[in-house]
Amino acid sequence: MADKKIAAYICQGCGLGERLDTAQLAKIAKSEGKAAIAKQHEFLCNANGVQMIQNDIDNEGVTHVVLGACSRRAKTDAFNFQNIALMRANLREGVIWVRPDDEDNRETTQEMADDYIRMACAEAKFVDIPESSNEQGLNRTVMVVGGGVTGMTAALETAKAGYNAILVEKTGALGGMAAKLYKSIPQSAPYSTPADSGVADLIAQVNSNDRITVHLNATLNKTSGAPGRFAADIRIESGATFTEQFGAIIQASGFKPYDARKLPEFSFGKTPDVVDQLGLEALAQAANGAPIKRPSDGKEVKSVVFIQCAGQRSEKQGHLSYCSGHCCSTSIKQAMYFKQANPDTDAMVVYTDLRTPGAGGEDFYRNGQQQGITFTKGEARTVTINDGNLTVKFKDLILNEDVDMDTDLVVLATGMMPNSGVDIEATPAKLDENCKDCSNDEKSGAVAPVIQESVLNLDYRQGLDLPQLVTGFTDSHFICFPYETRRTGIYTAGPVRRPMDMLQAQDDACGAAMKAIQVIENSSKGLAAHPRVGDLSFPRFRKEGCTQCKRCTVECPFGAINEDEQGYPQFNESRCRRCGTCMGACPVRVISFANYSIDSVGQQIKAVDMPDEYSEKPRILVLACENDAYPALDMAGMNREQYSAFVRIIPVRCLGSVNTIWITDALNSGYDGIILMGCKKGDDYQCHFVKGSELAHIRMSKIDDTLTTLNLEPARVATYEVAITDMHRVPQLINDMAATVLRCGMSPFKF
Repeated sequence: MADKKIAAYICQGCGLGERLDTAQLAKIAKSEGKAAIAKQHEFLCNANGVQMIQNDIDNEGVTHVVLGACSRRAKTDAFNFQNIALMRANLREGVIWVRPDDEDNRETTQEMADDYIRMACAEAKFVDIPESSNEQGLNRTVMVVGGGVTGMTAALETAKAGYNAILVEKTGALGGMAAKLYKSIPQSAPYSTPADSGVADLIAQVNSNDRITVHLNATLNKTSGAPGRFAADIRIESGATFTEQFGAIIQASGFKPYDARKLPEFSFGKTPDVVDQLGLEALAQAANGAPIKRPSDGKEVKSVVFIQCAGQRSEKQGHLSYCSGHCCSTSIKQAMYFKQANPDTDAMVVYTDLRTPGAGGEDFYRNGQQQGITFTKGEARTVTINDGNLTVKFKDLILNEDVDMDTDLVVLATGMMPNSGVDIEATPAKLDENCKDCSNDEKSGAVAPVIQESVLNLDYRQGLDLPQLVTGFTDSHFICFPYETRRTGIYTAGPVRRPMDMLQAQDDACGAAMKAIQVIENSSKGLAAHPRVGDLSFPRFRKEGCTQCKRCTVECPFGAINEDEQGYPQFNESRCRRCGTCMGACPVRVISFANYSIDSVGQQIKAVDMPDEYSEKPRILVLACENDAYPALDMAGMNREQYSAFVRIIPVRCLGSVNTIWITDALNSGYDGIILMGCKKGDDYQCHFVKGSELAHIRMSKIDDTLTTLNLEPARVATYEVAITDMHRVPQLINDMAATVLRCGMSPFKF
């Protein structure tokens, strides 16, 4: 931007005026930062201060504003100026609140503030005001894949909000797994008896809603596009294919029951009198309120044993490591089927831990006890067949003794496996560990792989379906963004996302529908989706400098980058989350954003006043993730936790955006220590951008070569996983690095 005009405003409120020489800060902004305007104000965030800034924007042509005040996370509503670039120098939480208020420390505290003004002005010089790409589309239709309870609820909620929905179901009827249930777990007080599933009513609502188009016996042949402008080729039973256009996708493809044949110790498949929970539902539907009959001989079941966690919550090969959430409540419901038809039926639930989530879970359990259901804390070992009768052997965990229980029928609570489609990141080890893509060969007993069918058939370079967690459920940031997958504009809901019961699935569907609507509206304006909602920037690159190494394409966690016919990266604005991982991956530094680039951070690093090696004033650089580490640092300031005056902190969008050139430049510039603070990585990651922290750790593991080349100690560069709650830990990490620098001595690269 050729006509940049930078204005710096220094706040004197919240103790800044008493602790800092604000006149000196304004002078630095003007003389060193080249700010055209530099002003002080007693309280920048009050109406007069905000109006002063707005007047300069309106009348003086200010395009870039530098605020020397509180953290960038504070007073965001007050400093919400339109069509300007805003830089924040954190003088409150990052300087005066983390330094002691005494004469001995006044000089170094002022130096911290001076540097943060230099850094903010340097950033301003290399930041442009983001503009839209003008490649947006607006289609207020949501594609819902899966016609079960989750999918139907998502379609109905979308329609209620005034948007259209296209519902694609691969079978010939709506209802999904819930349509196979005789009754459901009650969802309202008094939680005493099984309730009607409500599936028939949902189906009627969907079929009568003019905003919902239903395609049965239909699958997706190819899905392409981006938020606001997706398209899918839909194949129907006749073999014909047609194309639908839509703005967002909700995958509600549900679950598959765990294959109980993998539990030979319980004799499933050897006798029809051992069933799983879905098998029991079929028997209850056939009985329709009358006493349930035993499959083998049609006699009334007089005793039944429910074995909980069958093949679940176990680390054994072929078992599920997780709890499926609904199974205990489902067994209580099914035991009531027997008790309501014949109170004299002996119904026993054998469990290791009984879990009944939800508001009415405990009441439902108590009502089961009152109806005469026996709950026994035990560990089931085997089910054997003796002359057509069944014997359950289990360890009674209360009495600490082995028990043999004869019964007419055994019900195995086997749990859910997500219907996620193709695992695009599958490895032989992963498949072997989870056995989610395996089935038993009845003749040999061996485990043979099953070919998985794609659900979405995405036309993405990164694969046909959504990335999955190690358990096979679709990947998302479980805590912060539960519906949002690693493919922008595609949301998951229901048991394909995590194990859950019907009520939770309906709640999930509502959340996913609202997220789908949000991304449609944001993408039509060129605005980013979560977590940088509203950001107009998107990646751009210098084609003449690109080496076509494809690292940006491969490392992008969200599938936002394809390649054109010549092999150059092709950035998709609407898919991009603005994390900057591509920027950190690029070895030739040709990728940047208008408001975040190699230069905008690199120049901040270089703007710091670097004392010589004899001053005994080291400099420590902290690159802190803006999502967890930087808030933790802010909270350290709020708690008046003190740390070294020699640190200079730069927030980054994600640790994945950190380019190793920043580390090299910092070391060459004379920094004595460098700390990278990112989110937790691994299978239970907390990184808002999924892979960013992991990628940064991989890159930094190779930085030792650079340190060796420069004859510097490896301890001078450290990478840490930091949680947003680590406000007491982050000051210690900084102080530990200060101690390391003291032990190693000053960097030999100081000028």
